[in-house]
Amino acid sequence: MDLLLWRHAEAEDGPIDLQRRLTTRGERQAQAMAAWILARQPKKLRVLVSPAVRCQQTAAALGLPFATVRGLGPEASVSNLVAATEWPRASGAVLVVGHQPALGRTAALLLAGEEADWTIKKGGLWWFSKRVRTGETQTILRCSLSPDLLAAK
Repeated sequence: MDLLLWRHAEAEDGPIDLQRRLTTRGERQAQAMAAWILARQPKKLRVLVSPAVRCQQTAAALGLPFATVRGLGPEASVSNLVAATEWPRASGAVLVVGHQPALGRTAALLLAGEEADWTIKKGGLWWFSKRVRTGETQTILRCSLSPDLLAAK
């Protein structure tokens, strides 16, 4: 199984959190990362997205169908994320477009074995794979990518 954690791109400030929209910079971040993901898209990719407008807009940049999952909203926990993605039992790949701190805490759990306050940059992507080697189940970090590394100079 592959698990891709994509934090929503830069968003405007606003009084109603779920209604905050991407900034112009955020739209560019989402488009750049979406192009990168599409060029490397794993087979059988399911896309799960927070109901927040900024996450919906980030995911829309992919141009792929996605499911909105209430449990992946700004108040999501690691257990919400793991349950929604069925990590590590599901087959294929799951891309989650969501929020801090759940994304960073999930990344910490997968790599270090316990939750910690790790940060995934806005618009950033962390890609994990689960594999079995010589009878041992391993979690591999395939990629950690910030959108500013994709920007044209």
